[in-house]
Amino acid sequence: MAEMIDTPSPNFDERTSPISMLVLHYTGMMDAASAIARLTDPQAKVSAHYLIAEDGQIVRLVDEARRAWHAGQSHWRGIDDVNSASVGIELVNPGHEFGYRPFPEAQIDALIPLVANIVERHGVTRGNIVGHSDIAPARKQDPGELFPWGRLARLRLALPRPTRGLMDPHWTDAGFLLALGRFGYEITDGPAATIAFQRRFRPELLDGIIDGECRSILLALLLPKPQGDD
Repeated sequence: MAEMIDTPSPNFDERTSPISMLVLHYTGMMDAASAIARLTDPQAKVSAHYLIAEDGQIVRLVDEARRAWHAGQSHWRGIDDVNSASVGIELVNPGHEFGYRPFPEAQIDALIPLVANIVERHGVTRGNIVGHSDIAPARKQDPGELFPWGRLARLRLALPRPTRGLMDPHWTDAGFLLALGRFGYEITDGPAATIAFQRRFRPELLDGIIDGECRSILLALLLPKPQGDD
């Protein structure tokens, strides 16, 4: 794993639950320096455990034993205090507000061994390696539709997008949302939850419309072993 630079953030407190999740973000700021300044500013009250620059440099901001403040109000698979249960990794990227662009190879090359190391040490399952938009669909879009989830899935570091043996269960829209809630999403805002699901598992079309492809993908994900690109 790459050498890390320690840039401690004062923005943390004590965990109240063991680590069972990993949350990926983009910084959504103009550059790495701006993002680090914000994540270490006591007034901002935000942080993450790690930040990865576009050139692959890893910055450690908060010790994993502590609760970093990266998830905000969020929910995943019955967990509401996601900060206590997760490790947060920020990827430097301007985001949708400042010129969203693909994540450079060097950045993902640095991310993969870090994720693998965290997963191995804490026993995080593939289904609990998520994006910020997955845990806060009404508020967040990151790491966004350009994030290479398939690359992580092929290394068993994320759930794959199901691609084989897909069958449309013909759920009603309400039935789809119930299934989406069972899978892990907060479904209070149905359209936002649907778009978050699409952003993660069908990123080429983010229309918020529950169609046969969305239903088929979700059904496959609810089966014991999703068949996909891993």
